[in-house]
Amino acid sequence: MAKPFDVTLKSLLEDAPEDWPRLAGVANPRVTVIDADIATISGAADKVLRLEGPPPWIMHFEFQSGPDASLPARTNLYSTALEYRHQLPVQSVVVLLSPRAHLSTITGTLESTLPRATGPYRVFRYQLIRVWELPVESLLEGGLGQLALAPISAVREADLSDVIQAMKQRTARVHDRARLGRWWTAVSVLMGLRYDQQLVNQLLEGVIGMEESVTYQAIVAKGEAKGARQELRKVLLSQGTERFGAPAPPWAATALAQMEDLEQLEALATKLLRVESWDELLPQPRKSPRRKKGGA
Repeated sequence: MAKPFDVTLKSLLEDAPEDWPRLAGVANPRVTVIDADIATISGAADKVLRLEGPPPWIMHFEFQSGPDASLPARTNLYSTALEYRHQLPVQSVVVLLSPRAHLSTITGTLESTLPRATGPYRVFRYQLIRVWELPVESLLEGGLGQLALAPISAVREADLSDVIQAMKQRTARVHDRARLGRWWTAVSVLMGLRYDQQLVNQLLEGVIGMEESVTYQAIVAKGEAKGARQELRKVLLSQGTERFGAPAPPWAATALAQMEDLEQLEALATKLLRVESWDELLPQPRKSPRRKKGGA
């Protein structure tokens, strides 16, 4: 499933990376954003930070705007790969942006069990943040990253105008006009999760750097879907090599390169946890029978 709001959140995180560990309860963090790497899985995760500690550890964020039952398993996959890649403990944080994304299976814990077993053989725990439950007052007092979430937090629509005014006062001290334009555009996109676009436009009228929301969201959706396909292919090739002990055979690499269905690629990422070979992960193409020499 394409996730058009993820691009917006990634941009907010890159602009103010220190705000997000604070949102997850880490005080005064020293943070480094870990860039995507073609040889690692980190680029497939929504965003990855290194916290310097001491001791250091990895904080991995996954943002979700709509329903996706594979989210816990996918977060587990990324967390395991990040720990293996960086040899550091990993704290995974799932940020649900809308009640639509809150499925009964997304609880903060993922348990794997065997038939007839009395208990799970593996337990994966991740931190769960439901943005619509966050107190708006704490977000208004936070950094720019947290401030952008204020309109979709625990705020009544009747109080929304006052919240926007408070946000304008806070951002009046930001002198980087390009950054401010990106930030307000991100706020507009996030507000579209909860409010009618006409109301959003009315509340944000005259704000610096605002782009047409419909146009921006279309660009974001297209770019995110393309990027998600590329990153999932990297994940499957990299993690398949580690899990199966051999790189993808040519037929498997070709099949992945030609696969455009995002949901199919995500399903393969989950299936990767359960299979033991490339043959089990991907069906081999049938070979066309060779025609006999001299035959009709």
